[in-house]
Amino acid sequence: MTIPTSSEIYEANPYEGHPNLTQLEADVLWEYAKLNQNIRDLIVRTRQLSEGPDQDLLERLRVLERKMGLVMTLFKVSAWGVINEQTAGEEASGSFTSNDDMTAQP
Repeated sequence: MTIPTSSEIYEANPYEGHPNLTQLEADVLWEYAKLNQNIRDLIVRTRQLSEGPDQDLLERLRVLERKMGLVMTLFKVSAWGVINEQTAGEEASGSFTSNDDMTAQP
């Protein structure tokens, strides 16, 4: 008996007409053979998916990375602006000259 290829297993029952099998046994073995082929196809496909990176996912992650970089930059600029405004406001009001302040002043 020859080993059927993946597409042949779905077309014809290789166990049909076997002298030691009843028709029911041949049909059950054929269903098992089709199930086995489906599992083999699934294994091949999962290996293909797990070996290579998902290009669509990588592209979406790159877009997200650029957006997060922009958000981080804007956050830093905003925080820097708030710090500069507070420093300028304290210098203008004269409250910057505290006796407890140990920072170097011009």
